[in-house]
Amino acid sequence: MSTAEQQLELGITQTSERSQPWQRWLRWWQPESAPLYDRVLLWLSLALLAIGLVMVTSASFPVAERLTDNPFHFFFRHCMYLALGMGLLATVVQVPIQVWFRGSAVLLLIAIGMLVMVLIIGHEVNGAKRWIKVGPLTLQTAELAKLFFVAYVASYLTRRHDQVQENLRGFIKPLAVLFIFGCLLLLQPDFGSAVVMTSIVVAMLFLAGARLWQFFAIFIAISLLLTFLIYFEPYRMRRVVSFLDPWQDPFGSGYQLTQSLMAFGRGDWFGQGLGNSIQKLQYLPEAHTDFIMAVVGEELGFVGILTVLVLVFALVFRTMQLGRRALERGHQFGGFMAYGIGVWFAFQAMVNIGAAAGLLPTKGLTLPLVSYGGTSLLISCITIGILLRLDYEVRIGSMKVAPRSGRRA
Repeated sequence: MSTAEQQLELGITQTSERSQPWQRWLRWWQPESAPLYDRVLLWLSLALLAIGLVMVTSASFPVAERLTDNPFHFFFRHCMYLALGMGLLATVVQVPIQVWFRGSAVLLLIAIGMLVMVLIIGHEVNGAKRWIKVGPLTLQTAELAKLFFVAYVASYLTRRHDQVQENLRGFIKPLAVLFIFGCLLLLQPDFGSAVVMTSIVVAMLFLAGARLWQFFAIFIAISLLLTFLIYFEPYRMRRVVSFLDPWQDPFGSGYQLTQSLMAFGRGDWFGQGLGNSIQKLQYLPEAHTDFIMAVVGEELGFVGILTVLVLVFALVFRTMQLGRRALERGHQFGGFMAYGIGVWFAFQAMVNIGAAAGLLPTKGLTLPLVSYGGTSLLISCITIGILLRLDYEVRIGSMKVAPRSGRRA
């Protein structure tokens, strides 16, 4: 071999060695690279849970000390819900997806029953009945209703897929169920959850292949209905007006948003440092729940916000990717359910972050896996368990088992 050929071979080898870390990273990201579970989905979820624990602890110190004389009150409660959520995740991973499919009708009835029950015996906070107390736990029925509703719609699309694509009757049926849920949610009132469930069902119908003109019709109808609900409810109208110009009444209807915007402004690129937020010191209401991203922005800056955004939407992308693979492998119910969960997480995260940044009106929705909120955290962990189980079943179904030598296939 000549000297020139040896140099060329050496250069190719070095280039190959330099590319190995990127190749390993790409293989790690590929859905089929792990044998039994989606490690990317799991690590993204754990990263968001860890960030949520740290930021809830930081944001809740002042309000916890004021309400309970114990600055770690919400930290301990969040840890309790987090431990319970991880236990539920580990349990749900063991449940076959077909169990959710067969029980979707029962889950739908349970969800409706719980939404009715909360109106009768619910715990009222700030004029809203959204919670049922079960011992030391406080359950928000709307969060359970979202999960059960997604399971029902996925089941319906699996059973009536042709009807949804071919006629208006198949398209209307899930919207009729949505109407019942929406009425019960508005009686609490919980306008934000009603909007989330509407976005979920419309997106799932679109992904199932419903006709385009039907979406234009339902979009116009829903837009008119939402306008009507906002216009004739004073507190919703105040939220929209304060969203359009919060500085017009900075100590009244625009107070929460102006304080949130000041938190973002103080954060700059790299933030004031973990624990150094000023706005959480009794200035910004609901700093550890609905407006936790404002505290993230103030303490960790633009870099912290960008990190959370990347993690959330990487999780959503991974979920939608799983839904597509499931449908390609014949797992219709699991595929539609993954699509529903992905849309749910994406829309709720968009509304939460958009409201904190002044891009959308305040809706009182948590940031999945990050904000403080017991029921939201538990349901988010359950959904991650469902996704991991679906991914496991898709992988197992695609594996080709070779017969042992000496035996017939």
